[in-house]
Amino acid sequence: MGTATFRTAVVRVPNGPDSIEVIEVPVVEPGPGRIRVAIAAATVNPTDLGVAAGFFHSMGMVDQPDHTGLGWEFAGVVEAAGPGVDLAVGTRVAGLVAGFDRDYGTYAEQIVVPAAHVVPVPDELDLLSAATVPLNGLAAAQAVDLLGDAPAKAARLLVTGAAGAVGANVAVLARERGWQVTGLARTGDEEFVRGLGADFTTHAEPEWDAVVDPAQFNEEALKLVRDSGAYVGLRPGLEPPAERGISVASVFTAFDGARLAGLLTRVASGELPARVHAVVPLDRAADAHRATAKGGLRGRYIICP
Repeated sequence: MGTATFRTAVVRVPNGPDSIEVIEVPVVEPGPGRIRVAIAAATVNPTDLGVAAGFFHSMGMVDQPDHTGLGWEFAGVVEAAGPGVDLAVGTRVAGLVAGFDRDYGTYAEQIVVPAAHVVPVPDELDLLSAATVPLNGLAAAQAVDLLGDAPAKAARLLVTGAAGAVGANVAVLARERGWQVTGLARTGDEEFVRGLGADFTTHAEPEWDAVVDPAQFNEEALKLVRDSGAYVGLRPGLEPPAERGISVASVFTAFDGARLAGLLTRVASGELPARVHAVVPLDRAADAHRATAKGGLRGRYIICP
C-alpha cells in the first residue's frame, strides 16, 4: 500500500503568482499536543503575495531548502488528535500559522498544528467566514491595541482601506476605544462603512489625530497625521520613518486564542464583519493572487481545497 498524501500549494523559486505550484506531500500523524485539521477554507492575504513574490526571502525571513508554504489562516475540522489534546475529532476550528519560514502553509487539504493554535468555531458561523478572522481579525485587534484608547473625547481617527478585511474590523474596534472614526474608501463603499458606525470619506485632508493604515499608503498616510499624532501600519519593516513627533508602530500579528475566540463570537453575532469576496479551488491559487494584487477587493479570496 502506498503512502497517503495530500495536496498543498508551495513556491520553490519565488517569482509571483506563476511560481505557485500544487504538490503532493505525505500525510503526517499529529504528535503530542498537536492536531491534524482537514482544511475547509484558507484565506488569501497580502502577506501571501509577498511570500510568492520573494519579498520575505529577500529580507532574509525565509530559509527553506526545497519550497515555501503559502497561507496563514484557516478553518476546518479536526480529523486526528495526538496525545494530550482535549479537542475531539470532528470539532470545527479556526487557526493561525504565523511566521514566514516554513515548508507548508494553509493553502492545503490538511495541516498539522499545535492544538493551542486553534479555537473552536461557533456553531452559527460558517467555515468560509471563520477563515477570514484569525489573521485579519487579530491584526485589526492588535492594531487597535497599539493605537490605544482615544486621548481625548473628540480624537479623530482615519482608517485607510476601511471597506477591506482588516480596515472594517479596525473601524468597529477603535470606535469602542473612544475614537471618532472616519473610514477612507471608494465611493461605492459608503453604505458599508457607515454601517460600521464610522464616518466616511473618499479623500482625506491632513490633521488627523491618528491614522491606522491597512491600505498601506505608508508615507502618504503619515502626511495626514497631525504633529505628535499616531500612525499604525500593517507591515513590519515597511512603515514610514517617524517625523514631526508622530509615534509610528506596526503590527506583527501574533496568535491569541482568547482574543480569537472573542472575535469569532462577535463575527457570528454580526457585530464584526466577515468579508468573503470569492471562493476558488486550490489549483486556482495563482488566479486569486493576481486578483488580490490588483487591489480594491471588498473582502478576501478563500481557497477551498
